[in-house]
Amino acid sequence: MTEGSISAGEVRFFSGSSNPQLAGKIAAQLGVPLDGTHITRFSNDNLYIQLDASVRYRRVYIVQSLSQPVNDHLMELLMMIDIARSAAASEVHAIIPYYSFGRSDKKDAPRISITARLVADLLKTAGATHVMSMMFHSPQVHGFFGIPTDPLSSNLVIKDYLSKLDLKDSIIVAPDMGQAKSAARFAKTLNLPVAAGNKERVSDTKVIISGLVGNQVQGLKHALIYDDEIATGGSIMELSRVLIGEGIEDIRVICTHGVFSHNGLERLAVVPHIKEIITTDTVHIPPEKMNPKLTVLSVAPVFADAIHHNINRESLSDLFVFGE
Repeated sequence: MTEGSISAGEVRFFSGSSNPQLAGKIAAQLGVPLDGTHITRFSNDNLYIQLDASVRYRRVYIVQSLSQPVNDHLMELLMMIDIARSAAASEVHAIIPYYSFGRSDKKDAPRISITARLVADLLKTAGATHVMSMMFHSPQVHGFFGIPTDPLSSNLVIKDYLSKLDLKDSIIVAPDMGQAKSAARFAKTLNLPVAAGNKERVSDTKVIISGLVGNQVQGLKHALIYDDEIATGGSIMELSRVLIGEGIEDIRVICTHGVFSHNGLERLAVVPHIKEIITTDTVHIPPEKMNPKLTVLSVAPVFADAIHHNINRESLSDLFVFGE
């Protein structure tokens, strides 16, 4: 991508309050300004939002991760989309680096909402003409959207980082069978064996992993645990216990979305065998929550490249989750 190749007068770039740091990096990569957004609240707690630049007949890009507080950030995004549509934007692109509702992707209990589909419908109703996100929780989430949607992959930046390390005697391990296919594709790009945990979820914060499925880890020294998202870290802690019991000497934890709720990062960092925790900046981690074991890779170049391809009507398949 060539910096400055997109006319600043052609697009408007805005950010909600969830991740202005990533939004600024994407805009800088594209060579366009990050326009201001005025967000406040009325006395009754209702949100008040105003975009600080004209969007009339322009392509509008709104960056907002659905991170905590998730519902507030979703409402911000819907309002910003509606504002752009009502102000005669020619296109409204919702750039959602972390689509947290993707975890609610199936009806596995009576009388529950498939919220991933509901939120997809809300984005379309609000006026979004296109969605970009990264590493949906499952492939079927992509199918919930009734507008063009690009599911981008973080594996490009993660692979680039790992390729500089010594991965001899290593194995990629997914926490469960749901992530096994994605882990297998990633392992293939690194020419590494792959295994997955046999996981049973007891609750939102408690899991049991009874063993491993796939390649054997005996005789190997290093494991790279690969997951799309880490919240409390319960699955990673349980899988680490199993791997250490199998003789693994050190572990690197890899995820796209480092949510790290309920002291999840601190729980992982105190495990001596976990040498490094690698994540991306789809979810903003404030400086006071950083940890010496944490490495944060930026996905701004991937989003900027995808936006550039989109504007120039070029294929994005090399950037997709399933294009690896």
